[in-house]
Amino acid sequence: MPKNSKVVKRELDDEVIESVKDLLSNEDSSDDAFKKSELMVDDQEDKDADVEEGSDVEDERPAWNSKLQYILAQVGFSVGLGNVWRFPYLCQKNGGGAYLVPYLILLLIIGIPLFFLELSVGQRIRRGSIGVWNYISPKLGGIGFASCVVCFFVALYYNVIIGWSLFYFSQSFQHPLPWDQCPLVKNASHTFIEPECEKSSATTYYWYREALNISSSLSEGGGLNWKMTICLLAAWVMVCLAMIKGIQSSGKIMYFSSLFPYVVLMCFLIRGLLLNGSVDGIRHMFTPKLEIMLEPKVWREAATQVFFALGLGFGGVIAFSSYNKRDNNCHFDAVLVSFINFFTSVLATLVVFAVLGFKANIINEKCITENSEKILKLLKIGNLSQDIIPHHINFSSITAEDYNLVYDIIQKVKEEEFPALGLKSCQIEDELDKAVQGTGLAFIAFTEAMTHFPASPFWSVMFFLMLVNLGLGSMFGTIEGIITPIVDTFKVRKEILTVICCLVAFFVGLIFVQRSGNYFVTMFDDYSATLPLLIVVILENVAVTRIYGIDKFMEDLKDMLGFSPSQYYYYMWKYISPLVLLCLLVASIVQMGLSPPGYNAWIEDTATDEFQSYPTWGMIVCISLMVLAILPVPIVFIVRRCNLIDDNSGSLASVSYKRGRIIKEPVNLEGDDRSLIHGKSPSEVPSPNFGKNIYRKQTGSPTLNTAPNGRYGIGYLMADMPDMPESDL
Repeated sequence: MPKNSKVVKRELDDEVIESVKDLLSNEDSSDDAFKKSELMVDDQEDKDADVEEGSDVEDERPAWNSKLQYILAQVGFSVGLGNVWRFPYLCQKNGGGAYLVPYLILLLIIGIPLFFLELSVGQRIRRGSIGVWNYISPKLGGIGFASCVVCFFVALYYNVIIGWSLFYFSQSFQHPLPWDQCPLVKNASHTFIEPECEKSSATTYYWYREALNISSSLSEGGGLNWKMTICLLAAWVMVCLAMIKGIQSSGKIMYFSSLFPYVVLMCFLIRGLLLNGSVDGIRHMFTPKLEIMLEPKVWREAATQVFFALGLGFGGVIAFSSYNKRDNNCHFDAVLVSFINFFTSVLATLVVFAVLGFKANIINEKCITENSEKILKLLKIGNLSQDIIPHHINFSSITAEDYNLVYDIIQKVKEEEFPALGLKSCQIEDELDKAVQGTGLAFIAFTEAMTHFPASPFWSVMFFLMLVNLGLGSMFGTIEGIITPIVDTFKVRKEILTVICCLVAFFVGLIFVQRSGNYFVTMFDDYSATLPLLIVVILENVAVTRIYGIDKFMEDLKDMLGFSPSQYYYYMWKYISPLVLLCLLVASIVQMGLSPPGYNAWIEDTATDEFQSYPTWGMIVCISLMVLAILPVPIVFIVRRCNLIDDNSGSLASVSYKRGRIIKEPVNLEGDDRSLIHGKSPSEVPSPNFGKNIYRKQTGSPTLNTAPNGRYGIGYLMADMPDMPESDL
């Protein structure tokens, strides 16, 4: 080694250090110059401009605190009241356990693939529903607006149901429960049972008269029900406070609102299985009726339930997933949430029919007692001979089997005279076959069963608190489907928008808490969401597979997930799912056309439900709900297709999405992007050195350089870089 080798090495090291210092000292200034040269299109507008993932501004987008919080949010949104009071009814009505077969098949065909699709586009583009479909194709931007309108319609009446649950929750802290017995009416001479209650039942009377104070028709408004108005206000205050800070506030509440219903369901299942008759209910529930399973109506109702159970088309799924990191495994999330939803429905079905089996057993015992007394009277007056009654029968403590034996004997002996005797068969299956759903299940059948529970107030409090939490979880996703797209698009403050949205929804929702409000809930439930959401999801599928390109989308998924999704999804998205959705849309339109538009009105004099057709103005409202929900799609298409909005006006029409940021579409370009640098020629602008925020894929480079901001480190990029293509999503 030469004598002065150490000196030479030291000089070289010093030179390298000085070079690095020079580079670092120039980095900030050159980086700032580059940013200014690129972003000085419109100072005020670009300060507010959204950016794609990878830029410093995008890092300001809220994010979930943990993967568990995100999963609970999606589960809370998808698992709602329908899992408790709709799925058990459909299962019992459409073949019992055999109904699970078409449900699972359709879950695999349309449920999981479409849920995965919405999760993917939301996570990749990191926008709400408006921004996502604007990105895919500006002409289809109306899909996002249509989702917002449907979310608003659904939120209006869904929160009313939460208000009903809050009312029953508040009334559950007393013993006995207020719907345990029919009320007594006193007059000057004597006391008697309320006739409306005597003709129906205590729980039915309490629901229609005490809670809703319902009118006899849709046209009889009857004024506001102040008890329900206060409950509706409380429900909207809860939603507003939970959503005012976005996922930072609602995400924490998810730990309770999403998990508490499972605790209650498990408690009810354990308690229900210990009740007399619960096994009869579960056995009846899951006894497969294979002949019913082959009917087309069963598959249509199963497809509809799958569709709405996962919250497809609402925009809530897209909004929640937009707060994820770009490399999150959304395929795992889609499968996990879908099956959690399914097993929750099965769990709820077990609970419901265990409790209904117990209720049916009580009613059946009462039926046997009453009819045994009738038989004894017939024996005394000589209409029946004592000889036909088996000697071991003891009418004072007769069992169901012995009663059925006596009933069959009398029916054979008195074949012609039997109908005049007025005896009932008292079969527990007959009571279980009386399918109930919706409010009839939650506020009448279930409440009646709970009055027979030991410590009934405790179980009532738990049940209605569970309904409140199930409703709130779905409301959070529904409101997020409104707030997130509007905030992303119009750059308004989330807190102000949330308060305004909740206030407007409360005042519009007052139509649901007048005496005829229950009929309006039925109207909105039947007409505001079903057809519009089907059309929205069909357009979503078409937008991704046909407009954007299914092959390109599969490449984007591979780029985002780090692995290629199964080709199963390719064929589902491209062929099977849109075909099934189209068939479901046609079937729903046909079903709507064949079913007379109307509602079940409660008639006070007879204490029974009576079907009534909608008046003319009611039909106009029904049609208007469907038209208004889907109207944004053709309006936005026509506006974008005919260029009715000037691109120079700073409107949404002139926004173009690029990987890394949003830029204005250059107008009247002269030379090399002269408009991007306020008319300066390329020679007048200093060539920026690439600083720490500039990461590019060099031409011919096989991989992307990693960097702090974003999965691939894509920071601020020149719009005209020849080796940096537009983002594929």
